[in-house]
Amino acid sequence: MVLCGVCIGSFTLCVFLDVVTRTIGYPWLWLQQATTAFFAWGVFIGIAAAIRRNDHIYLAEITKRMTGTNRWAIETFNRLVVLIVAGFMVWFGYKNAMLDLGSFRMPWLIPLTVYTGVVPISGALVMLFCVEQMVNGWHNGFEGPEDDEFLPEPVE
Repeated sequence: MVLCGVCIGSFTLCVFLDVVTRTIGYPWLWLQQATTAFFAWGVFIGIAAAIRRNDHIYLAEITKRMTGTNRWAIETFNRLVVLIVAGFMVWFGYKNAMLDLGSFRMPWLIPLTVYTGVVPISGALVMLFCVEQMVNGWHNGFEGPEDDEFLPEPVE
């Protein structure tokens, strides 16, 4: 979560500095590369953080209204789908990052793996967090404090 915040904050600072240096007529060319890297890392680490905090969108509105076996089955299915997609992120992201080791971005000749290497890392974190959520859900139930808003009001 902190790494995501640092990346997005650095992205914002780089964009600001890029605009300022271009406005005064002395652009720092490397800022575009830094901006791209911070954006990519911030987004993909943010994906993993959202999965960990259960802040992402995936049939959550439907499952909040369910209980018992139905909820258990849908929650498990949701996380299995996310787990499979994360597995693809790891596999194909790794292959892509290895291919990008031979490609460089001008003018500083930074390997493209700096930008694409975050995909398999993010996928591995998403897989870890999905497994964690499934195990915790199987042991303690998938209901959370946010589900209380759907309970009927007590009658006095």
